[in-house]
Amino acid sequence: MKPVPEDSPYGIDNLPYGVFSLPGRPARVGVRVGDAVLDLAVALGAAGPDRVFTAGALNPFLAQGPERWAEVRERLVAALTQGVPPAAWHDLDAVNLHLPFAVADYVDFYASEHHAANLGRLLRPDSPPLLPNWRHMPVGYHGRAGTVVVSGTPIVRPCGQLMPAGADAPTFGPTAKLDIEAELGFVVGVPSRLGHPVPVDAFAAHVFGAVLVNDWSARDIQAWEYIPLGPHLGKSFATSVSPWVVPLAALRAARVPLPGQDPAPLPYLRESEPWGLDVDVVVECNGEVISRPPYRTMYWSPAQLLAHLTANGASLRTGDLFASGTISGPEPGQRGALIELTWGGRDPIRVRGEERTFLLDGDEVVLTATAPAPSGGRVGFGEVRGRVVPAPTAPRVTAPDRR
Repeated sequence: MKPVPEDSPYGIDNLPYGVFSLPGRPARVGVRVGDAVLDLAVALGAAGPDRVFTAGALNPFLAQGPERWAEVRERLVAALTQGVPPAAWHDLDAVNLHLPFAVADYVDFYASEHHAANLGRLLRPDSPPLLPNWRHMPVGYHGRAGTVVVSGTPIVRPCGQLMPAGADAPTFGPTAKLDIEAELGFVVGVPSRLGHPVPVDAFAAHVFGAVLVNDWSARDIQAWEYIPLGPHLGKSFATSVSPWVVPLAALRAARVPLPGQDPAPLPYLRESEPWGLDVDVVVECNGEVISRPPYRTMYWSPAQLLAHLTANGASLRTGDLFASGTISGPEPGQRGALIELTWGGRDPIRVRGEERTFLLDGDEVVLTATAPAPSGGRVGFGEVRGRVVPAPTAPRVTAPDRR
């Protein structure tokens, strides 16, 4: 085994899966260990059920199910302990990282009470912060699987219909309120049958692991379109995910009780042992930390999201991705979106000495996250990196000239 620093978040407690390629060679499945990638087809084999490690996506492996996931993890730990062929190792900076799984469907939820209440105060100042349904079910919307991209993919500023303040008719142009949403996403391995809801306690029978997510948002496009049917073009242009999928087995020590739910959810959402995850997210803009959202404060659990997603009989497919929605805590420095951090643009933040309300062309946002590991260290999720590039047919969106 290559030497891994004791404080590395990518040690034997983690072993996150991804898809990598070497220059001029096809993509295949690997596991991150320290600052190296272990080629599973070389380390464990490429015959029989292990042929899935030669695939260009994790989907064939994900579809093999929990018993197989546990078996491979056990073999992997044994191989790393005993030693693997040198040819199985590749330096992380020598490989290309790809979208780790082919996304079948994408659903985004709204599971943070703090985020939902903040947006309620911003958008409906004369009404209660939470709408009547919010504490009864995990609210969500169906996103666009084809625009889920891997970390490092440039984010093209989207265009859409905008309704300027005081105008009588909408215009069309690039968003001036490009935002981020720091989230955690969950990756489905085992499908379910159409017409058969997945029980809340069957989460681990279907979900393989978690990824870090940045669900980019165009707030001005969203504001004009979302009534009466909700988010559409203001959300569907890009969703970035980390290149590493952290298996549920690596997150056992990160389980924590939910903060509490009142009123008690309906029976189909009641877990025998309600749980959340103690994941700490860090949001950077242009190299400066602007927020530290804590996932442990989320109101709805990952298992409740899955149960609600399938409650009407909707089927799961291998590669389905469902995300938590913006992670926000109770403190101002724990908010996972710029619309909250700047209170709708009223209170700019300073990034590298410059004011920001929403993102400008050239800005780069990086999300990272860690969780407790069984050994007492930390488990890392990798990073989600995205740099904003101008809309192809519009002037650059930059800071106003203050001279």
